[in-house]
Amino acid sequence: MQAQRKDPDGLVYVSLAQLMALEFNARDLSFIARQPQGSILAGNHASRLRGRGLNFDELRRYQPGDDLRHLDWRASLRTGKPVVRTFTEERDRPALILVDQRMSMFFGSKRSFKSALAAKLGSLAAWTVFHAGDRVGGLVFNDQRIDSLAPLRSRKRIEALCSKMVQQNQALDAANPDSEGEDQLDKVLQHCLNVAGHDHLICIVSDFAGIGPRTLQLMRQLAAHNDVIAMQVYDPLALKLPAKGRLLVTQGQLQVELAVEHRQVQQPLGDFLSGRLKDVASLLRRSQVPLMMFSTEFDAPEQLRAELGKRGGARR
Repeated sequence: MQAQRKDPDGLVYVSLAQLMALEFNARDLSFIARQPQGSILAGNHASRLRGRGLNFDELRRYQPGDDLRHLDWRASLRTGKPVVRTFTEERDRPALILVDQRMSMFFGSKRSFKSALAAKLGSLAAWTVFHAGDRVGGLVFNDQRIDSLAPLRSRKRIEALCSKMVQQNQALDAANPDSEGEDQLDKVLQHCLNVAGHDHLICIVSDFAGIGPRTLQLMRQLAAHNDVIAMQVYDPLALKLPAKGRLLVTQGQLQVELAVEHRQVQQPLGDFLSGRLKDVASLLRRSQVPLMMFSTEFDAPEQLRAELGKRGGARR
């Protein structure tokens, strides 16, 4: 077994202890609380996620004050008296946290790598769901492998999920082959579609490299019967290149040093990086899935709190 890489701050490589310790940061977060105006879950998307589902309980006589939408017309016609259907709220609902650890995530120009930030966001999402009383599972994937864990409500399940994140995160290395262009993300979403069924909460933490029409279709299929949140991780270099200096670009064993102050280098590279980020964000918005964006320049808990509209410290 490969010795674990030490990184006290968890900015390039994360440890299990670091991910488990994020439980404290997630205690006052919620994916289903009422969102303030301007929050990521407001606007074109519902101001709150669906929350837990409802199970049919029984048929009974209509009573003043009952919701008329729950009238059972067949039973009412059969008995000659108004009858309503009653429901009980499910005790919990399953959540799947999808965490990307592909080689496209093994990059960072400021503060942390995308892969490390994604692992921390995945852990925060898992703890948030757990503290809401729901079951947690997930899919952790790299360019070759998909690790799947069915949802359970237990700390052991979160520990197992975080362990999968750590294993795949620790395996990332600049010498690894870059598999960009393959449809691994689509394979993960298809796997998720096969196991999710309906009424799941699905959080996808990724840079969404390689996204395309098939990805869009799969996300729409997932969102038809589940609550889906896209958590896009990006590096600020994609928004603005430095005005001067040299940039080392690597793809596996090949390394190229670019003088970014030269216009013939800066403009095409800047256009490529920013255009790619915009294309991904545009496709995600077309999927009608709420989109949150997370920069490697800032801390994971603070960014998630801000995206969920929790600046005021509101609790569930």
